Amino acid sequence: MTALDPVIHAEARLRVIATLNSIGENNQISFPKLRKMLDMTAGNLSTHLRKLEEAGYVQQTKLIEGRSPATYVEITTRGRLAFLDYRESLKALLADSAHPVKGPQ
Repeated sequence: MTALDPVIHAEARLRVIATLNSIGENNQISFPKLRKMLDMTAGNLSTHLRKLEEAGYVQQTKLIEGRSPATYVEITTRGRLAFLDYRESLKALLADSAHPVKGPQ
């Protein structure tokens, strides 16, 4: 059985990567909108995005809109593949747990 990816497995990061995956390929979401969707503080979201970015799973783009900086977040191809692998590993783990091993009688 494949081990669950520890970068994705943390609840907050799983919520982030699942949300970004649902947005669709090559689509970005603004940091404030993502923060609101996930009901996370800016600091907490930033911390988890940093870990996902270090793993190559997300990409953050900083732009200047008018006079204000804006940050956009998107899932990378590597992140999408890692999320799909994570889902398959989790399904396998759950399927295995549905068939308990009988111990000595």
